[in-house]
Amino acid sequence: MGGEEARPRGGGGLRRAGDKKGPEGGGRRSGPAPGPPPRGFRWPWRQLKLWRLWPRGGRKMATAAAGALSMLWGWLWSERFWMPQNASWADLEGPGDGYGYPQARHILSVFPLAAGVFSVRLLFERFIAKPCALHVGIQDSGPYQAPSNAILEKVFVSITKYPDEKRLEGLSKQLDWDIRKIQCWFRQRRNQDKPPTLTKFCESMWRFTFYLCIFCYGIRFLWSSPWFWDTRQCWHSYPHQPLTSGLYYYYIMELAFYWSLMFSQFTDIKRKDFLIMFVHHLATIGLITFSYINNMVRVGTLVMCLHDASDFLLEAAKLANYAKYQRLCDTLFVIFSAVFMVTRLGIYPFWILNTTLFESWEMIGPYPSWWLFNGLLLVLQVLHVIWSYLIARIAFKALIRGKVTKDDRSDVESSSEEEDVTSNTKSPCGNSSSNGANRVNGHMGGSYWAEE
Repeated sequence: MGGEEARPRGGGGLRRAGDKKGPEGGGRRSGPAPGPPPRGFRWPWRQLKLWRLWPRGGRKMATAAAGALSMLWGWLWSERFWMPQNASWADLEGPGDGYGYPQARHILSVFPLAAGVFSVRLLFERFIAKPCALHVGIQDSGPYQAPSNAILEKVFVSITKYPDEKRLEGLSKQLDWDIRKIQCWFRQRRNQDKPPTLTKFCESMWRFTFYLCIFCYGIRFLWSSPWFWDTRQCWHSYPHQPLTSGLYYYYIMELAFYWSLMFSQFTDIKRKDFLIMFVHHLATIGLITFSYINNMVRVGTLVMCLHDASDFLLEAAKLANYAKYQRLCDTLFVIFSAVFMVTRLGIYPFWILNTTLFESWEMIGPYPSWWLFNGLLLVLQVLHVIWSYLIARIAFKALIRGKVTKDDRSDVESSSEEEDVTSNTKSPCGNSSSNGANRVNGHMGGSYWAEE
């Protein structure tokens, strides 16, 4: 048959003369005939089989998608995107001093380190934070368990966690219970789903410890760095700025910590600003990664240290709140608010953004990754304004009520906060106190929690 011989019955199709029989040589196979390969081209059998399983339209789409991804990948790592004019990747291949120059492959070491940070956190919370919580009087017990009731449980799970007056009357007739008793059951059941104070204390103590340690390290490192005193040094001889060991450890540890927060955020206590914090972590990881790859590490250290300056104060205020040290909580919150406003609304825009937007424009000029870097910095500034509003609202209400109540920024759980029952109360159905509100974690409960 012109150099080709017919395949035995049942195999279907044709095979080239001289090919071996069997799977590797295109031998006998069951199923429909795939047809001959192109003239002058021999496909490996497995590739041929997989490729022919695709419809022709799918092949074209896959080829187009692969081409588009290849172009995108080439553009993403192009020198035109990452480097200013008259600079190339080859300039950063030299040894330099210390750890040489930042390389994109260094980022890969962050992921095992982030897993290690998360493991250290679990050990820290178990063997350090929890004993500290017990020492200050936080009990290792969950909320009061609601009595088992199939009818009420079905309503709670399937219909509503907050029954209205009409539904309460119907349940009262159905169960022959007093309405107050049913309300008490739903209150207990809602509290049952809320995380205990001990868990929140351990989470905050871990973040407080890390933020305080990394802030102290950052201040110690930057104190001897010339760009801490003159921000124009961030762009002097850019991008030919060698990477020192201290700078490398500072960057990689911060990035590993935020990656661990990114993953643990889905397992930690759900908070009111979950979405804002998710955007914050994405912007922070993007900033640290991009600034490292294109060697903007000098100004990156200033940004990281500035943010760490107020974060550990917030966590300290939370710890005092959970331990019911009200005066200490109020004092720490006032200090945190002042530091936050000064650093995020004062120093950050007039010191950091000034050097990244104007001094860098003057000394090195804009280029594509420069716009991306500054765009992420501006996203952070928008978040700073949102958080400043929330903090100012807390401070204003604290002045009116005479005490700090809650941290709307990141300590408000997504579950209802109007409960007037503490997790340590033996009988949540007891009468309210004479002033009409019970104590919740050292703060006023009752109607104010519903309002928040």
